Amino acid sequence: MTLARKLEAYLRRQWPALSGFTIEELHQIPGGASRETYRFVARYTEAGADRRKGYIFRRDPSSSLIDTERSHEFRTYQAVFGTSVPVPEPLILENAPGDLERPFSVMAEVPDCQSATANFAVPPYSEMRRQIGEQKWSILGRLSAISPAELGVDSFMTVVEPADCARHELDYWAGVIEQDALHPQPIAMAAIRELRRRYPPPAQRLCLVHGDYRSGNFLYDEHGDIKAVLDWEMAHIGDPLEDLAWSLDPLWPWPDKTLAGGLMPRHEAITIWERASGLRVDREAFRWWQIFASLKALAIWISSSEDFANGQTKEPILAVAGWLMTDRQNRILVDRLSPVSRHRYAEAL
Repeated sequence: MTLARKLEAYLRRQWPALSGFTIEELHQIPGGASRETYRFVARYTEAGADRRKGYIFRRDPSSSLIDTERSHEFRTYQAVFGTSVPVPEPLILENAPGDLERPFSVMAEVPDCQSATANFAVPPYSEMRRQIGEQKWSILGRLSAISPAELGVDSFMTVVEPADCARHELDYWAGVIEQDALHPQPIAMAAIRELRRRYPPPAQRLCLVHGDYRSGNFLYDEHGDIKAVLDWEMAHIGDPLEDLAWSLDPLWPWPDKTLAGGLMPRHEAITIWERASGLRVDREAFRWWQIFASLKALAIWISSSEDFANGQTKEPILAVAGWLMTDRQNRILVDRLSPVSRHRYAEAL
């Protein structure tokens, strides 16, 4: 039996009120590094009306770029859905997959949207870059302004003290590097020493940190409107500056390296975020989080290399990430650790 027919049988049991439920199309969406992602279209009759609707099916792979807990991500979607931060509607989480082989989730499709960053370089989206950028960092600022208690994420996420956010995250990602590195990582070790030498001030407030907020992880439509923020696998409670620093990492400005996230000058992005969040960016604190962002990314690439080298996966995306991205992130870290860059990044605020 094909995957489509297995999924169809499962959903018929889950949604008995939808008569004549059939899956017409099931296509894998390329590029997913932490879940296998598929789009499918279903036909069914509900309350006497014939309907055709798209859904997203995300299944655990045999190995992943990022080791994450599916229920954690799904519950985060549930918490954020319906707020001023747009996300797809979460529908089903299945931890006992049965015939579908591995755990999975089902979400409503956000139709007529795309996530490709390459579009920012060509019309008509090249003319919409500023519009998209304003929304991108406004949404992030709004997320920073919502308390974890209001969202309810404090019921299933670790709650840290404002003074402990930086230490907690650094300890985790330094541990990933120590465990997964296949050979010495002198640049990573230098960054860890620098970060441990002086931690930033306590977080101005605690918020839900997305953990991977960057261009490519949101959906936008033909009008340049952001309709949904995706990929909440690494969401946690922490310092709002963590997400801001990650969103501005030099790895993400593609295809135009002069623009934050390929969208707008970084100082403009920061201004938009400050206005939406109600917070001010402290230069020294932000420098710490910028170095941390590059170290965290390096830890992810190192971990993907380990999985590929040890045969846990043969996914090409993990090999490429562990090879090319490790080199690129090391170069970014060397630049960020230099005394010259200390002043350059500060001035960019």
